[in-house]
Amino acid sequence: MPNNLLPSFTIRGATVIDGTESAPVRADVTVVEGKIAEIGKIIKGNEVGEIIDASGLTLSPGFIDMHSHSDLKVISDPENVAKVSQGVTMEIVGQDGLSYVPNDENTLAELRKQLFGWNGDPRDIDWSMRDVEGYLKQVDKGSSVNVGYLLPHGSIRMLACGFSQEPANPAQMQRQLQLVETGMKQGALGMSAGLTYVPAMYASDAEITELNKVVAKYNGFYSPHHRNYGANFLDAVADCITIASKSGCKLHLTHCHMSHPKFHDKTDQLFELIDNAIANKVSITLDSYPYLAGSTYLHALLPSWSAAQGMDGIIRMIKDPSSRAKIIENLNVTGSDGNHGGTVNWPSIVIASVEKTENFKFIGRKLIECAEEVGKSYVDFYLDLIADEVGRVLCILHSGYEPNVRKIMQRDNHMVGTDGILAGKKPHPRAYGTFTRYLGVYARSEKVISLPGAIARMTGRPAKLLRLKDRGLVKVGYRADLVLFDAESVIDVATYDDPIQISKGIEQVFINGQRTWKSGRRTDLLPGQAIRASA
Repeated sequence: MPNNLLPSFTIRGATVIDGTESAPVRADVTVVEGKIAEIGKIIKGNEVGEIIDASGLTLSPGFIDMHSHSDLKVISDPENVAKVSQGVTMEIVGQDGLSYVPNDENTLAELRKQLFGWNGDPRDIDWSMRDVEGYLKQVDKGSSVNVGYLLPHGSIRMLACGFSQEPANPAQMQRQLQLVETGMKQGALGMSAGLTYVPAMYASDAEITELNKVVAKYNGFYSPHHRNYGANFLDAVADCITIASKSGCKLHLTHCHMSHPKFHDKTDQLFELIDNAIANKVSITLDSYPYLAGSTYLHALLPSWSAAQGMDGIIRMIKDPSSRAKIIENLNVTGSDGNHGGTVNWPSIVIASVEKTENFKFIGRKLIECAEEVGKSYVDFYLDLIADEVGRVLCILHSGYEPNVRKIMQRDNHMVGTDGILAGKKPHPRAYGTFTRYLGVYARSEKVISLPGAIARMTGRPAKLLRLKDRGLVKVGYRADLVLFDAESVIDVATYDDPIQISKGIEQVFINGQRTWKSGRRTDLLPGQAIRASA
C-alpha cells in the first residue's frame, strides 16, 4: 500500500539542473510535505527535517520514460528495480497501440496471449479492469512510479471490429469514437497506435484521423508506431504528419529511428519533413532510445493476413501446409508487412525469451545458430518455435545505425523513451540502461548532447507535452519527484549478453518527496500515482 507520510528534508550543496536546459547552479533544496519549498542558499541551522549532504552530486527532476512497456509491471511488481534504479519517476504506458484496457472478456483473453512476449502474464493482479479508470485505480493502490496511460488504438479496434481486415463500418466507427471519448474523459494522455501489428494495421488513415479529432478535443497527443520503419520510413512519417494536420492533434513520433540502410546518413530528409510540418503549425515531438537494436515479440514479423484470427489462427496457419508455404514466401521472397514490407534478415534476430524449459537453450542466441543446431531452415525454425511456444517468444533485432541515432537525439524536440520490455530472461538492455546511457555515454563521455540538455529531454520537455503542471522541473511549488546522481560516474551497465544489471551512479530517487532508491537499494515505499490528464 502507498505510504502517505510525507517527510520534510533539505538537500544541501547539490548542483541543480532544473529541467529547463538552463546552466547548472549550486543550491540547497528544501522539500516540505512532498513539494519543493525553497531553492537557494539555506543558512546552516535553518534546514528542515533530514539533512542530505549532496556535495559533489547533481540534483534533477525525476526522469520520465516516454515509451514504456511496464503496463503490468507497475501493478504486479512493486519493486520495479529496472526503472527506479535509473531515476525514473514516471512511465507512459499503453504504447504501440496494444495494451489491456479498454477490453471485454474476449479481447482481454486475446491481448493476454498476443502481448505475452512484452509483458508476460502475471496471475497476481486484478484482471477485472475494463477501462482506463479501472487500470488507473489499480495503479493508485500502490506503485513504485507515477504512471500515465495512452489509449491503445489496436485494442480499441479489436473491441469494435474484432480482427476484421475490412474498413470499419459506421457502427464500428461510432463504437471506436465512443471508446476514445470515454478513455480521454477518464484521464488518458493521448492515443498510441501500432500500425505494423494486428489488428491496428487494418485501419485506414481516415479512421485514425477521425479518432484523433477526439484526442485533439481533449488536448491529448497521437503517438504512433507507424506503418513502416523500413524502406518506406519517410512515407510513413509523412502519413503521420497528414493525420496530425487533418485532425488537429499533436504528433509524437515514438522510438524514432532510421535504421534501414537506404536512410543511413539521411536524417536531413526526416528533419526537413518535420520542420516543414512545424512551420505549418503541426506540433511534433519525438523520442528514442540510445541503442542499435530493437525488440518485440517474435510473431510480429508475420504477414498480417496470417494473424487475422488472433494467436489461435496463427498457430493453425503455421501448421497448415498450404498457408505455411504462403507465409514462408512472404517472409523470404515477397516481403511481409509485419516486417515493414521487407524480407526477414534472419541473422539479425536473437531469441530473448521463451516460456518452455526445453527451449531455454535458445535464449540469448542468434536464431540462425539455433536453427542450424536443430537441423532446420531458418524460417522453419522460426515458425516451429512460434507454434511450440504459442507466441510466447521475445526477440531482439539488430539493425540500427549509430550516426543516425546521434543526430536524432540532438533535435530540440527530442525526448527519452526506453521502449523497455521487462519480460523474459534476456530482455533488451534498454530496459535497465537507457537513461544512464544518455547521461554517461552521450552527455559526459561523447558530448553529443550537454548534460542540461540530456536532463531536459528526460524531464522538462516531456512534462510540457504531458501537461504536467507541477512535475518535471526543480521549481518551488512543484512536487518533489527528484533524482540525486553522481554526474562523474553515472553509467549504464546492462549489456545484450547480461541485460539485467543495475546502473551505476544513481544515488537517491524521490517521488512526492518519498525516497524510492538509496545507495543502490530499493526502499519499500510505493508513492507512485496514476497521472490523469489535465482538463
